[in-house]
Amino acid sequence: MNIKIETLIYVLSQRFKKDIISADYQTMPLQGGTMGNVSLVTGIAETADGQKMPYRIVLKIQKKWERYNDPNSWRREFDLYMSDLGMTFSAAFRWPTCYYAEINAEENEFLWLEYIDGVTGLDLTGEMCEQAALELGRYQGKLYAEQPAMLQSLTNLSHADLMKNTYLHYRSWPVVYDYIRSEDCKFPQHVRQMLIDIDEHAVEIFARIEQLPLVLCHRDFWVTNLFYANGKIVLIDWDTSGWGYLGEDIASLIADEVDIDLEHMVEYYRRCVPAYYKGFSEYADAPPCCRPLRLRDDPSHIRIQTCGGVSPHRRR
Repeated sequence: MNIKIETLIYVLSQRFKKDIISADYQTMPLQGGTMGNVSLVTGIAETADGQKMPYRIVLKIQKKWERYNDPNSWRREFDLYMSDLGMTFSAAFRWPTCYYAEINAEENEFLWLEYIDGVTGLDLTGEMCEQAALELGRYQGKLYAEQPAMLQSLTNLSHADLMKNTYLHYRSWPVVYDYIRSEDCKFPQHVRQMLIDIDEHAVEIFARIEQLPLVLCHRDFWVTNLFYANGKIVLIDWDTSGWGYLGEDIASLIADEVDIDLEHMVEYYRRCVPAYYKGFSEYADAPPCCRPLRLRDDPSHIRIQTCGGVSPHRRR
């Protein structure tokens, strides 16, 4: 990867708050795909007074593309970093610092971001995920209660109906609809029936969801985007963020990892749902918490009773 030295020197000057006059670099891919790449940039920076400073920084390059029903998500992180959203975070819950951001003539997004050295992915413990749920609840509750004026200036956010419309879109695929109901389906029978039941009651389920408080959601809130660093939570990849309903992000944290076994899902549910509601309730009135998870004799049969519809209201 070729990097403009002038850009790198500017980024490092922002990073160290010093006058950087030169720097070398090496790059290593952290993750990547056809539409974007994330690289770790490392090297030695030299200051005007002769100091040699090792550095690690993240370069995220995102090409223009369109997510279903969310056409400008490819540049959303750029727009959010250019806004005042960063002022809404706390020391305990935040995103990585952005040292420089640009969109070039070919409509590629470039973000130079803080490297987070912390625990992430399947290395996160139950206690760490519980803390993430608590801090997310506090963050969403504070914004919901205070409704800062800057939120109205965030024009590039996903819409509240994104989850519903995406579900209805993929449900319409015959390969999905027919497979779940076919004799060839390899899913356990109780899982198949659960999916069919959800499908048949989708209108009712979404009607109840839409009575919950509308909050600012990350919408990709799962273990690979969470970092636990020095007792704090740092959340990366904000390109799907937008308006959503209370609990959307916690559902992702509990279920959006195929390598998490059933016991861990149960643990995450029991830890994270109460923590999330506790955090939200510190700032705003929340609907009654979901009733406890009930397990039948066969632990593979999970039944979750969700809270009923409650009209959104803010604490006065």
